[in-house]
Amino acid sequence: MGDGKRHQVVVLVRAGLIPMELGIVHRMFTTATGADGRPLYTVRTCATAPGVVSTDTDIGIQVPHGPEILREADTVVVPAAVEDYLPQDRGRLDPEIRRALSRVPEGARLASICTGAFVLAAAGYLDGRRATTHWKSCAELAALYPEADVDPGVLYTDDDGVLTSAGVAAGVDLCLHMIRGDHGAEVANA
Repeated sequence: MGDGKRHQVVVLVRAGLIPMELGIVHRMFTTATGADGRPLYTVRTCATAPGVVSTDTDIGIQVPHGPEILREADTVVVPAAVEDYLPQDRGRLDPEIRRALSRVPEGARLASICTGAFVLAAAGYLDGRRATTHWKSCAELAALYPEADVDPGVLYTDDDGVLTSAGVAAGVDLCLHMIRGDHGAEVANA
């Protein structure tokens, strides 16, 4: 990052998005600035197709980008969606989401907030890695994906560039951890 290029964070959202989780990512990364006051990150949101994405509230979110912007990502964040809480949908990865994730460049950091961990697990990113999710869902994540080392006792995990958070509010801690790792404690604390 010493070349002055902003770190590209892309949030991959799905139908049934929990808006607070999208807000956490945007707020944490867009307010991180260097000593000169310049923003350190660019945050963009994408879906499998541009347009309105439903949320778990009575509002939709207008998403301007499709999955092609994932190719430019330094970090990809997958927030939770309502489907993560529906037993019939857990363990199932929408083929469009799988295709979108295939665009993530090698070496990009992957993170999930709350039950977005089910998406990373279904795509194989949590195989052989330590992970967490919302405390109510840890046992099910471990049962569905025995290849993942699910730890219900932490706020977040960071295993070689694949990160997960325990719940919605733990997403704040996860984002601060990534900012601290990228730019130090002073920037994260600010």
